[in-house]
Amino acid sequence: MCAKAKAEGGEVLFADQVGIRSDQVTGRTWGAKGCTPIVRRSGNRFPVNAMSAISTKGRMHFMVFTETFDADVMCRFLDRLAGHFDRKVHLVVDGHSAHRSRKVRAWLADHPDRIELHFLPAYSPELNPDELVNADLKRSLPMHSRARDQAQLATETRRFFHRRQRQPHIVRGYFGGPHVRYTLE
Repeated sequence: MCAKAKAEGGEVLFADQVGIRSDQVTGRTWGAKGCTPIVRRSGNRFPVNAMSAISTKGRMHFMVFTETFDADVMCRFLDRLAGHFDRKVHLVVDGHSAHRSRKVRAWLADHPDRIELHFLPAYSPELNPDELVNADLKRSLPMHSRARDQAQLATETRRFFHRRQRQPHIVRGYFGGPHVRYTLE
């Protein structure tokens, strides 16, 4: 697939979606011996979702949204992604039903020179370097200042992605994991 992309002069990106919840446990805390630490929370539960795509060159593209990830959201992400490139994009994704939906296939058929999807083997998230972005995001969300509402959680999520866009060396580092080094060959 990478050879095909190079022959066509295309760009190879790995993409994945992630869900973040307000009540997710992040980070660590401490307490005096024998005293259980208390972490204050609002008690509200609200989700934020994101879709990101990364390249071995250190580029990152993302979209943060509050609705459920489905074919409409995937088509919107493909539109945005295609707008950032003047050549064909080879997008490697997992087997999520939204990626294989009729609507996404129709979008791809209408834009054959813009984006082509390539699917990872089933049940193999360890082969997708963008999964490491998701883990980094969940580790990096602020531990001390919990989001009070969905808008604040979305803002914190966007802040993470903007910071990583300005750190291409970290984005390239996601491709150094033992299971994803194959992407560099």
